[in-house]
Amino acid sequence: MLTAIESGLRQATLVRAARSGDRVAFGALYQEYGRLVHGVLLAHVSYQDAEDLMQDVFIKALERLPELREPAAFRAWLLAIARRAATDHQRSRKPVEEPAPTLAAGKNSQPDGEAFAVLATIQRLPECYRETLVLRLVEGMTGPEIAERTGLTADSVRVNLCRGMKLLRARLEGSAL
Repeated sequence: MLTAIESGLRQATLVRAARSGDRVAFGALYQEYGRLVHGVLLAHVSYQDAEDLMQDVFIKALERLPELREPAAFRAWLLAIARRAATDHQRSRKPVEEPAPTLAAGKNSQPDGEAFAVLATIQRLPECYRETLVLRLVEGMTGPEIAERTGLTADSVRVNLCRGMKLLRARLEGSAL
């Protein structure tokens, strides 16, 4: 596991290389932050929309990379793009109820119906718990990993996960999945 300093230096090196047109370096940034961006998007939009928006976020980041003044700020900058994309998407949606999610035949990359119901419940929780819960439960990140990748303190992540899980359990027990 890289220390925070080593991780920051690696990130800055990759950002500089990607800014110079190195697609492999940008691919490494995608590999490094893809799960994080997906989790942030999933905390705010449907599973299908998160899949589409994730690509949009990275395309926008690639296009705007020359505007990023400080390579060490890449993670926070990328998360801001993701959150803005989710907000813009929510604003542009018509206030029509979405049809129940269906699974494509033979496709195992989507969660099952019960998982969609749990995800929908998470998305209705207070915003302060959504992202940490999705990153933990959907993206499989550990508490320390969430703290490192989001910039939150380990204590904040622990509190958000504890309170968020308690609230999630209460809401799920009330809906009797």
